[in-house]
Amino acid sequence: MNKILVIAPYSYLPYFSGGQKFIAKFLHYLGEKKELTVVTVGRNDFSLAKGYATIPLLKEPFSRYYDLSLISKITNVIKEKNIDTVIWEHPYFAWLAFIIRRKTGVKTFFHTHNIEHQRFKSTGKWWWPVLKWYEKWCFKKADGIFFITPEDKAFATGNWKIDPSKCIDLPFGVDNKEQPADRQECRQQVSAKHHISVEENILLFNGWLNYKPNLDALKAILNKINPILESAPSFRYKLIICGKGLPAEMNELKDYTGNNIIYAGFVEDIELYFKASDVLLNPVQSGGGIKTKMVEAIAFGTTVVSVKTGAAGMDIEAAGDKLVVVNDADWKNFADEIMAACENKNRPTLSAFYSKYNWESIINHVIESATSLTSPLTGK
Repeated sequence: MNKILVIAPYSYLPYFSGGQKFIAKFLHYLGEKKELTVVTVGRNDFSLAKGYATIPLLKEPFSRYYDLSLISKITNVIKEKNIDTVIWEHPYFAWLAFIIRRKTGVKTFFHTHNIEHQRFKSTGKWWWPVLKWYEKWCFKKADGIFFITPEDKAFATGNWKIDPSKCIDLPFGVDNKEQPADRQECRQQVSAKHHISVEENILLFNGWLNYKPNLDALKAILNKINPILESAPSFRYKLIICGKGLPAEMNELKDYTGNNIIYAGFVEDIELYFKASDVLLNPVQSGGGIKTKMVEAIAFGTTVVSVKTGAAGMDIEAAGDKLVVVNDADWKNFADEIMAACENKNRPTLSAFYSKYNWESIINHVIESATSLTSPLTGK
């Protein structure tokens, strides 16, 4: 695993979602360790790609997923650059990946961010059984698979009998190796911008708001959780909602401005808000995969209160007291735990969390694990 090609089939620079940020950070840190080339779509700001080469070979429309011309185009890139390993983001290009492996002999890995058919099943897509068959076929034939959560890996090895030796952990990571020292300064900036008093706790929810799991979670906050918080006479707070894509009919949440709700929309520096907040709310009950915002929030010293489904994939032991998990849809307990977390908001993030989720540690593990695997076609 020395000269690597990654196929990233959509725009990720600049990043706006957790999934885009995952790819961007993974490629950045991988490019620091290995000679890396990325084939992707043209709708990226390639000036942000530091430490690796980019080639915009993929078409923008959905037809890119069945573009037969990619067989020769990607094969040529592999030969010209003497690539020995190809990593495909998501399983959608599996048909192409195995044709190219047969023509070139490269090691072929898939970086899966979810068990994809489960995600689409949870969001009501009728064609999820077809994707289930395709995804299983992809995992069976791959030289290796990178999994974002232990639960996804356990599903693949247990339900589909995928060889555990080719299943590699690749969690979402963070840049920092310790809790930041500027949390108070960040709190002051956010408080000044949104007119929040010193006595008020700062609660946060963020995400793409046109994504159904996030929108459902937002509605649970507005209609179930926040009324309980409001009814607590001694609890003072403001709840900031960050994210783009809010449906127009919700009128920028103006109907909730008298209910301690602040709609900030898309913010350029979400890290500022993570560090300023006392508690991150994660009432997301569908969608699959790890919620990247939870990892980031805890890394920045913020406590997370999450439903059980939303906490899937998190290392509970490493998170310690900074992650509180309640049963799905138990909104009364969810609200109670928010208030309890605010009383203990100064508890620090454990060093074990940074050992687990720091990007440098993650990449070193990935390279070591992937290098040890041999391709069934070449034995290399």
